Amino acid sequence: MNSFRLPYHLIVEQGVFSRVPEVMEDCLPGLGKRKTILVTEKNLVDLFPAIIGSMQEEFPNLETYLLEHQSYDNAVALAKYITMNEFSLVIGFGGGTVLDLAKFASFVAKKKYICLPTTLSNDSLASPVAVLGTEGKARKTFGCTIPHAILVDTDAIIGAPVRQLLSGIGDTISKYTALNDWKLAHSAGNDHVNDFAYMISKMAFNSICYNDHRDLKSVDFLKRLTQALVMGGLAMEIAGSSRPSSGSEHLFNHSLEENYSEQVNVPHGIAVAMGSYGACVFQNRNIGKITRVIKDYDIPVKPSAWKITEDLFVEAWQTAAATRPERYTILNETDLSRSRLAELYAEMESVFA
Repeated sequence: MNSFRLPYHLIVEQGVFSRVPEVMEDCLPGLGKRKTILVTEKNLVDLFPAIIGSMQEEFPNLETYLLEHQSYDNAVALAKYITMNEFSLVIGFGGGTVLDLAKFASFVAKKKYICLPTTLSNDSLASPVAVLGTEGKARKTFGCTIPHAILVDTDAIIGAPVRQLLSGIGDTISKYTALNDWKLAHSAGNDHVNDFAYMISKMAFNSICYNDHRDLKSVDFLKRLTQALVMGGLAMEIAGSSRPSSGSEHLFNHSLEENYSEQVNVPHGIAVAMGSYGACVFQNRNIGKITRVIKDYDIPVKPSAWKITEDLFVEAWQTAAATRPERYTILNETDLSRSRLAELYAEMESVFA
C-alpha cells in the first residue's frame, strides 16, 4: 500500500494571492515571518507587479528568484541555493514549468512548498512528479512530493491565454484513455490498479466531460477546472505513480517532444487530447464521447493545424511506446501499421476540420 499525504489547503478565490499568510495561519502559523524564496520568471514579475508587490509586503523576508531555464540541473542548483541560504518556505508562482522546478527544488531541499499557479494548463500543479529538461531538448519525469498548499487566484487566472486553459482541459480529457490503459496493464499482469486513485481520476474526467458551464473565463468554470486538475494530481499521489493520468496518449506526446521538437511544438494538454482520440480508437472504446467533449470545448486537435504531417503522425505513434518502455499500454497490443495510422490521420483531419 502506497503511503500518501494531502495538501493543507486547496483554495480558489478572488484575491487569495494577497492573503497567503492569513489563509495558511490555521496550519502554518506565522508564515509571513519565515525566510521565503519566491520562484518565478521575469515576464511574470512584469505582468503581475501588483501581486508581486503585495507578496513582498506579506513576506518581509522574501527573496525573488528568477528562472531562466527549466532543467534538472537548474532545479538542483536552486535546491542548493535554498539550503545554503536557509530559506524555510518556497513559493512557486507561474505556469507548469516554473511550478515543476520549484516543486522539485523544494522537495530536494526538504522545505515547505506553496503553489501559486498563474494558469491552469496541466495537473502538474498538484502531482507528485516534476517534468524537467535533461540533455538537449529531452525531458524526464522525476518523483517528488505534492505541494503543501495550492492557492488559485481567479484574478490571475482569468488573464491567462485561452489556449492554456484548453490545454488544462485536454490534460483532464486524457484520463479517459489513461485509465483504460491502466486496467489493460493490470489484466496483462504488468501493474496493479488502486481503486481509490482510479475513482478520483475518473471523477476529474467526468467533472469536465459532463459540465454544462463552458465560459472558460468564468469563476465557476475556473474552480471546476482547478478541482479536476488537482484531483488528477492527487490520484497520482495516492497511486504512487502517474498511472491514473498517463497512458498511451501521453506516450504519443512524449514521442512528439523527444523525437520531433524541431518540427512541431504542441502544448502538452492539447497533444495528449490529440493522442486520446487515437488511443480511444486503438482501445475500441466509445469514440463519440471523446469527440463530443473535444468539440464542445473547441480543443484544436487537428494534426495538420500543428504542422504534424501524416508521416510525422505515423512515426510518432510507432515510436511512442519506446519513450517509456516500462509502461504497458494498448500500444503493446494494437496494430500500428502505417496503413492503419495513415487512416487514423485522415479520420482526424476530417472529424476536426
